[in-house]
Amino acid sequence: MNIVTATAELTPIAKAGGLGDMASFLSREWIKMGHKPIIVLPKYSFIDTNKWGFRNTLKTIIVQMGYWLEYGLLWEGKLPGSDVPVYLVEHEGYFNRGGIYGDPNEYADNDRRFIFFSKAVFEVCRAIGFSPDVIHAHDFHTAFTMSFLKEFYRIDPLFSKTAGVYTIHNLAYQGKFNPETALKYAGIPWSKFYPFSDYEYYGLVNAMKVGIMNADKITTVSPNYAQEIRWSYYGEGMEGVINLRAADFLGILNGIDYDEWNPETDKSIGVNYNKFNLEGKRQNKHQLLRDYGLSDLDDLDMPVISMVTRLAEQKGIDLVVNKMEELLETTNFRLFVLGSGEYNYEQFLRYLQSRFPKKAIIHIGHDIALSHRIFAASDYFLMPSRFEPCGLTQMFSLRYGAIPIARETGGIADTVKEYNYENMTGNGFTFWQYNADDMAFAIRRALGVYNIIPHWDKIRQNAMNENYSAKQTATHYLDVFRWAKENVQ
Repeated sequence: MNIVTATAELTPIAKAGGLGDMASFLSREWIKMGHKPIIVLPKYSFIDTNKWGFRNTLKTIIVQMGYWLEYGLLWEGKLPGSDVPVYLVEHEGYFNRGGIYGDPNEYADNDRRFIFFSKAVFEVCRAIGFSPDVIHAHDFHTAFTMSFLKEFYRIDPLFSKTAGVYTIHNLAYQGKFNPETALKYAGIPWSKFYPFSDYEYYGLVNAMKVGIMNADKITTVSPNYAQEIRWSYYGEGMEGVINLRAADFLGILNGIDYDEWNPETDKSIGVNYNKFNLEGKRQNKHQLLRDYGLSDLDDLDMPVISMVTRLAEQKGIDLVVNKMEELLETTNFRLFVLGSGEYNYEQFLRYLQSRFPKKAIIHIGHDIALSHRIFAASDYFLMPSRFEPCGLTQMFSLRYGAIPIARETGGIADTVKEYNYENMTGNGFTFWQYNADDMAFAIRRALGVYNIIPHWDKIRQNAMNENYSAKQTATHYLDVFRWAKENVQ
């Protein structure tokens, strides 16, 4: 099957969140299965083409924007560590600037940038002679590919049998644009903008609605999130649109690359280990703590609760601000946080570190290699998300035997189950209400099993026995692609 992944992010070349991880993980699995995936990505200014081995093809792609033409250059390379072809679309005016979506806030012309890119996806296929069975678009940035396939490109023999599959990674970011500009850039006639049309949403153009209404099939990143967003609490105003397409909508649980995230072979960690020999976790913890200035005099065996996260309200940082100072003062554990984000959250964490220099270790920033070390060193992993479409970090923590303490929402509810002392099942500790006291109670329950035999070894083995491999996810997507193809045969 010929598969085009149209994405604004791609790990490790241009990563901002879980979208980049999944675009990478899925394509790696598909090519192993004998399919022909390609990935199309904007050429952002921060992408080091020499480092990642990209070359300029010297091919110009011509994109019809409204009543005028715009031009881009095509670069080609491979997804690092694989044979998946990756094509970069260069446009000096749109992508030669800081960040992916904005720096620090979203760019005012994101409608124009991503509408251009969505049309460029088709022109890349034309330039390389690639006839896709499926175009797989992700989030609002590439949502217009679903419309363009039906409006403009289905008449081209290259795309006459192409299906469109649209995946929602985070419903909170929808791409709401001024219709006078967005429709002009897209080349969509004004006559198609009227109440309740595919292009109208409360007087605006909503790119995510465009994707949902024009895709052959729609997915989101976990079964539980697929149910949650049908209701107003989690629906972000889009629940009515989703329910209109309910027959073509389902949730597929994301997965992770079990070759990259494997404590038995991980080169980023000091001591490799597995579920049958967990002494390596203890050694990794001691080494990480020593590297951050602690010594044997500081009780290196104290339980470590970690967070590897964006510092944003979605991730439940408000609950941490509300309760963590009290917990560190009254409870015996260390907090290790790797993350960056909103200034006030970063300042609070710096305050915690100054108040508890031996118990709070804060690393502001983004560091993939360090995140591997943290998962390998941690006893517990805290994930108090307000909402979480899927979440990958709890899957990393389970893989490394760091027990999740997490709120039951979205994909977390699909992957983390409360530990039961009687039958010794479950892999973590959960709470349901978005409440700091409930989070604190879950933390205290979790600490209650630390080093308690046989529960401590059992819960870690339960965690490491889970299988949330991207291979399973990739197989489910292939089923959806075949389902979508039925619409265009």
